[in-house]
Amino acid sequence: MTRLLTALLFVCVFFSSLARAEEEVFKDPFTTDAKVKERRALRGDWIIADGVASCTQDDDLYKKYKDHGPIIFYDHATGDCTVRFRFKPEGCKTFVFTMNAESGHIFRFVTSERGTSIRAFPPEGDKKSIEAGRGKDWVLKEGEWTAVEVVVKGEKVTVKMGEHEPIISEHSTFSKGRSNLSVGFAFGTCSVMGFEVAE
Repeated sequence: MTRLLTALLFVCVFFSSLARAEEEVFKDPFTTDAKVKERRALRGDWIIADGVASCTQDDDLYKKYKDHGPIIFYDHATGDCTVRFRFKPEGCKTFVFTMNAESGHIFRFVTSERGTSIRAFPPEGDKKSIEAGRGKDWVLKEGEWTAVEVVVKGEKVTVKMGEHEPIISEHSTFSKGRSNLSVGFAFGTCSVMGFEVAE
């Protein structure tokens, strides 16, 4: 009888934790009828429909914003979390994913034809950021959807892109609470889909 009660308790706890996990997932459906108050699509004419957000860089706006391309901000505060999305570059030179605290950037990866750099933003020192990891073969795949997963646990960030082996980086700045997240790019056209944050 004790074993049966223990098993039933385990099942209840398991399914209640699944229910909590589903409640704690933020998703952007990228549909015309969905109002996503956390999303700010800036620095370009973003087309958001049918599960995809897409934008082509406007060169005048790029200059206006001091060589910064189109971006989507998510004003979604989070601690440890997993972020997933897919992106498709067409004529892009860089794709960028960033996590910010109230005080500024804390984590970023930048992908280009030269590979992917994972950046930390220490609060002190002369440099704005330092490289905390690198994927030399992690390059932009022209016209292809690439899946991304970023897992943050304390001072450790694990980044997985496409079929590559994950890169694990550690830095004290990674443990700061995040006030917003962003995806952006420079040049050409980029599309994003399936953006979600699980806590």
